[in-house]
Amino acid sequence: MLNIKSEQIHELEKQYRISLINSLIGFRSLNLLGTTSNDGISNLCIISSAFHLGANPPLIGLVIRPEREHNDTLRNIKSTGQYTLNNVLPEWYMQAHQTSASYPSGVSEFDTCGFHKQYVKDFKAPFVGESNIRIGLELREIIDIEINGTTIVIGEIMHILTDDDLIAADGTVDHGKSKTMTVAGLDTYYLPQPVGQLAYAKPGVAPHLSSLQH
Repeated sequence: MLNIKSEQIHELEKQYRISLINSLIGFRSLNLLGTTSNDGISNLCIISSAFHLGANPPLIGLVIRPEREHNDTLRNIKSTGQYTLNNVLPEWYMQAHQTSASYPSGVSEFDTCGFHKQYVKDFKAPFVGESNIRIGLELREIIDIEINGTTIVIGEIMHILTDDDLIAADGTVDHGKSKTMTVAGLDTYYLPQPVGQLAYAKPGVAPHLSSLQH
């Protein structure tokens, strides 16, 4: 398994790093967000709000709904400073959807919904064993949105756990090959397919397919 650590990400060739970080979260993003409490109780919830913020430093943002008494996700992120994003595969989308249920505080959706926890050394938050693109993040900034009570959480990528054949020569993550799922609204799930990879757009040059093949 390929494990690209934070210091390696900073040393990557610029265009490769931009392609890698921009493509990492996929289409209309669908991810399982993994956290743990200071007491070691894991938490897992499905989200569709992750978004790319930049490749240097490699940042991903996500929007979390207004904090509630039984919402352990934001509480865990604030207390431990670490969390994971994990893609959803077709054979697991129903179980992933079930993590959106309002379980009582302290109940682990990993256990209740049938997912396996996976850890890497010196990183507190659990990854999802049933995913094949896993991102480990450390908290960098929290922005409270007054207009609707939501919170934007910004994290820096510390770990990328994936199979080495899912990253193309130019750094693009192949979400079609990985079978990353997407979602429309809250409950309608899709399995997208690639149409084509286009060359970098330039003034006066007609759009055309990239010469890179993967």
